[in-house]
Amino acid sequence: MRRVREILRYRFEQGLGHKAISYRVGAAPSTVRETLRRAAVAGLAWPLGADVSDAVLEAALYRAAGTKTGHRRCPEPDWAAIHRELKRKHVTLQIVWDEYIAQHPEGYRYSRFCDLYRGWAAKLPVTMRATRWLSWSTG
Repeated sequence: MRRVREILRYRFEQGLGHKAISYRVGAAPSTVRETLRRAAVAGLAWPLGADVSDAVLEAALYRAAGTKTGHRRCPEPDWAAIHRELKRKHVTLQIVWDEYIAQHPEGYRYSRFCDLYRGWAAKLPVTMRATRWLSWSTG
């Protein structure tokens, strides 16, 4: 929170720009920009009052942290269960997707579903057991 206080001080007391502030506090200009945006949204005014502790400041700036769903706004399938299902005979990704979309009508469309599954499957470790048979010949 010390860095946040420095960013606010440099901006409101000295009127510095994002790059100058970023150079002084050792943060990226995008971090400075985002911190100032969050301060504006939170309605913080400089100078901060004596009652604004680090905990209060953090709560004001980052109250929505962890609530954003990111680019995946649909119900996430259980990729491990899907992977196990696909090992069974006559089970295809189309069949698994049909079951998924029946449960979640607002879920991923087929092409995105396939892309996400293939991305998940690509991260699986590739292992193979190598059994070596030793043949001892007597001769």
